Amino acid sequence: MKLCNTDARMKQVKEFDESGIGVKGLLDSGITSIPLIFVHPPDQVPNKKSLSPHSTTDWEIPVINFCGLTNSGDRRSEIVNQIREASSTYGFFQIINHGISQTVIDDALSSVRSFHEQPIEIKNKYYGRAQDVCFMSNSDLYKSEAASWRDTLKVVVGPEPPATEKLPEVCRNELMEWAHHATILGEILMELMCEGLGVRPERLKEMRCSESKILLGQYYPYCPQPELTLGLVPHTDHSIITLLLQDQIGGLQVKYEDQWISVKPIQGVITVNVGDFFQIISNDKYKSGEHCVLANSSQKSRVSIPLFFHPAGLTNNEDDNPTSYGPLPELLSQEYPPCYRSFTLPEFWKHAQSRALCLKNLVNGFKIVE
Repeated sequence: MKLCNTDARMKQVKEFDESGIGVKGLLDSGITSIPLIFVHPPDQVPNKKSLSPHSTTDWEIPVINFCGLTNSGDRRSEIVNQIREASSTYGFFQIINHGISQTVIDDALSSVRSFHEQPIEIKNKYYGRAQDVCFMSNSDLYKSEAASWRDTLKVVVGPEPPATEKLPEVCRNELMEWAHHATILGEILMELMCEGLGVRPERLKEMRCSESKILLGQYYPYCPQPELTLGLVPHTDHSIITLLLQDQIGGLQVKYEDQWISVKPIQGVITVNVGDFFQIISNDKYKSGEHCVLANSSQKSRVSIPLFFHPAGLTNNEDDNPTSYGPLPELLSQEYPPCYRSFTLPEFWKHAQSRALCLKNLVNGFKIVE
């Protein structure tokens, strides 16, 4: 199958976007092959063999048990050490016994599925790209070389939560309940990760890193040609950290030592990954984890909910928000000089939003070149 040339692609992209139906709408229309705008270059679609899970003797995402975390002494130190090792080596880990009930998790995932499986005339009133609450397909649709096979419900849940009436009724209570519990857990995780770096536990909270949050209700319907596209292109998150819920369908892949590894869904587990911002302020002590999602070959749609934690700035105006960020000073020394230059939040976001999602190495834009 040929790829779209630039002019033809942009025409088809515009038509698809203005239709407001998303990939679920395309599937419901009865298509048996995917439109050309979703076809990725063959060398950018990992083959199934390279994406197969390792054997049980090989690497898997670390699973960290939070049982006993509140106890002082050895158990907390053990958890901190496990988080530090996972964050510095893989950029990913999973947690169990985290204190969030299975009901909250199941209800959140089920509500996202319910939203996306509503009739298009109900979803369509939320279709857009700039609103704090919106339904869309592919955030980088106009920047990417090829679109991915997924739809998204975006909800900006912090610093200020959205007005209740702005949230779709079918999922408003469930998503806000998940965001509430996940915020508490995220703040605990940031404290533990700070301890792993040897800095004060409250350091990130003082930087307002738990205030700005974006939740995505991702929906990956069945794809009739999964070998030609992806559900989500390889990328790293721009966040401090990301907390992820996923259902039992599977499809998430993490890159480790140049090989893609399947992340096995485990009921009740929360997946955590380090984002680009944390890699920078940790001065490369923690690594942002590269990941992707395969196009869904299952007849049952896949649902996931990532929650991204970002530093909160007062405005997006450089003049009004001159606070600079960079490697934490307490991590620097003559032996460990800064790997990154200082920057402001508006500069960081301008750089991030000017790129297609698949253009990785955001951190390289702030690297100090010798």
